[in-house]
Amino acid sequence: MKQHEIDRLSIIGRANAETPSFFLKLRNIGLVLASVSAAILAAPITLPAIVSTIAGYIGVAGAVASAVSQVTVKG
Repeated sequence: MKQHEIDRLSIIGRANAETPSFFLKLRNIGLVLASVSAAILAAPITLPAIVSTIAGYIGVAGAVASAVSQVTVKG
């Protein structure tokens, strides 16, 4: 894809375009982090506050990494 074509892509076009392999791996790692975080936060046992806080931050970081990686376009 040429640079001027990439500049004109919408968010949906970027999400559907080809993603570089590094960002595919980063997206998958982000999804795993977000899933683990959700599992920790939804655990039926009482966890220390620090564990819940860290799990929340990891969940946000994983979700952001996945979202940014998904809209990265191979140039």
